[in-house]
Amino acid sequence: MPSSHPADDFEFQDVQEDEKPKKRAPWGVMALVLLTGLALIRNGSGEFDVGPPQPASAAAADSTPDALPGAPTPLTFSPAERVRIKGIQVDAPVMQVGLDDEGWVDAPPADDPNLAGWFTGAVSPGEEGTAVVVGHVDNQQGPAVFYGLGSLKKGNQVEVRRKDKKTAIFKIYGIEVFDKAKFPGERVYGNSGTPELRVITCGGGFSKKAGYDGNVVVFARLVAVR
Repeated sequence: MPSSHPADDFEFQDVQEDEKPKKRAPWGVMALVLLTGLALIRNGSGEFDVGPPQPASAAAADSTPDALPGAPTPLTFSPAERVRIKGIQVDAPVMQVGLDDEGWVDAPPADDPNLAGWFTGAVSPGEEGTAVVVGHVDNQQGPAVFYGLGSLKKGNQVEVRRKDKKTAIFKIYGIEVFDKAKFPGERVYGNSGTPELRVITCGGGFSKKAGYDGNVVVFARLVAVR
């Protein structure tokens, strides 16, 4: 469904490799676009014998995660270069993605199954705020980089290597699937005042006409830097 908010409403600007974006997408507006029925990754095939795993109800994110003693100091800006999730054997390069011509969060090229995207309208991974990494669940050839996202469990880790050669390590505290028509944008993208990460792909039910009807979202927060 076309967005009712063009890209200009997001005040999004492309960033050069070493430049911090001067303006970032206001998540209140992003939430409105998601609520219009955004399929974050719109061309998943969904035509395999076994569909992608979906999060268990027990994996839902805690509304108030336990405080972490000795949490690392937030990092400064640096673009993401690679994402690793040992729990699902992900080790993938990360490209920069912004908004497409319709004002939707863009996704990496579908023909590369092992490629993720860092949304440059948000903070970089490890900065204070909520960083966002997206990737395809599948393509016409088979499973893609985040096919197994829904099988992750609380306590699993996501590592993001940055251009400054630092690796931000995030601990997962929730995995949920949300209906696109009721996507809780503020809950997913809101700034908790600490460095957090969201990893997002398609999920839920699938139809050839409409594609996937939901998004799988991993909630994680910074626990270490190396």
